[in-house]
Amino acid sequence: MTETAEHRPDEPVFTVVVNHEEQHSVWPAGREVPAGWREIGVHGTRAECLAHIAQVWTDLRPLSVRR
Repeated sequence: MTETAEHRPDEPVFTVVVNHEEQHSVWPAGREVPAGWREIGVHGTRAECLAHIAQVWTDLRPLSVRR
């Protein structure tokens, strides 16, 4: 689940993105990330990216609500 993760050639690669409210999502790797979102350096299959998000994004409230 990193930039060096090995994938089958036919399997799409995704990246984990985060917005200013610290909300996480997956985005197809190699596509321009939408305005307001930034890549955090985690790449892999969709399942790997979602597993990473589940592990690190435990409080689903937006940052502005958590403050």
